[in-house]
Amino acid sequence: MEILYALYYILPAYCANASPVVFGGGKPIDFGRRFFDNKPIFGPHKTYRGFISGVLTGTVVGWVQENLAPLVGLPQGSTLLGFLMSLGALVGDLFGSFLKRRLDLKPGAALPIVDQLDFVLFALLFVSPLRSLPSPIGIATIIVLTIPIHLLTNFIACLLRLKDIPW
Repeated sequence: MEILYALYYILPAYCANASPVVFGGGKPIDFGRRFFDNKPIFGPHKTYRGFISGVLTGTVVGWVQENLAPLVGLPQGSTLLGFLMSLGALVGDLFGSFLKRRLDLKPGAALPIVDQLDFVLFALLFVSPLRSLPSPIGIATIIVLTIPIHLLTNFIACLLRLKDIPW
């Protein structure tokens, strides 16, 4: 039950992180500008449309958890929690991209562990002032399960031709 609760808790962040793959594209957040090290800030794959779609998707998941989930016996979530978790997930993803650019990794290049966990750790950080986090076992469950879940969903996105690279 602890595993299911942990995954249910982090669901807005998972959905927010996946949404830019489906709804992204358009104008890059960094407008193609470079940091003082003359490297791209985030790169061309981090777009306003992807960021906004991710925040909206995760917020809607939080709303569903708040308003509909209790009707079927699931724990009540929060729209605000969904918003903060989504915002944290996407800021975490931007942080990972920023770090990858500093390491001279091209957009789409792998940075194991960071690629899988940046969004989850930032999502937890963003909600921590508002709501107590799951138990330490719950947090460990989220971290451990996120790695294979992230790899699996990215592999599926490649099979569906939503992504070119499976990570």
